Amino acid sequence: MLRQLTRVYGSAARRLGQLQTRRSASHGNGEGPLTVSGGAPKDKAIIGNREIVGHGCNGLAIYNDDENYPFPAIRYKEPDPDIAALREKERGDWRDLSIEEKKCLYRASFCQTFAEFAYAPDTHWKSTVGSVLIGLACSLWLFMYYLDHIVNPLPDSFRPEARIAQYNRMVDLNIAPFQKIPVPPGAEPRVHPKNAEMLKKLLNQVP
Repeated sequence: MLRQLTRVYGSAARRLGQLQTRRSASHGNGEGPLTVSGGAPKDKAIIGNREIVGHGCNGLAIYNDDENYPFPAIRYKEPDPDIAALREKERGDWRDLSIEEKKCLYRASFCQTFAEFAYAPDTHWKSTVGSVLIGLACSLWLFMYYLDHIVNPLPDSFRPEARIAQYNRMVDLNIAPFQKIPVPPGAEPRVHPKNAEMLKKLLNQVP
């Protein structure tokens, strides 16, 4: 199985190299489509010495792991002496390469394997939960600022003592004699004497 994958990967790499060589010859001035020999100066300033090896998803010299475009436009790592030596060894028989050397060549071109980025557990819920918590925290601080700096303090009539006094005054003035006045907490229910007498007469007339 490994030998078959090695042959397929080697064949694809050779075809890609031939294609890029032809594109480099037709666009060797660094303008237009991406080339192996270079690219636009602004791209080189961003990607450094990374080799441009393909078109990618949109023709720009960027690296991105995407299952729809599995071959990025540039390699993941910049070349170094160790990778350069492996690339020279890669030109020969692939059976001379060890498993670790093949893995090193792969990691030099790609950040993750297809299984790592395509079938990895979805972690987008973390950003969603974090955004919700940040929104709740901002709302709480805004509500506290609203209570402390914008809302006026409650008037004295909202104090329990003031509410009880207001209830007693309404009973003494016989306000709303045919309706029950709400009794505030801590107050003793009362009835105006006139209403109590009238209620007593009505109850006596009931058979």
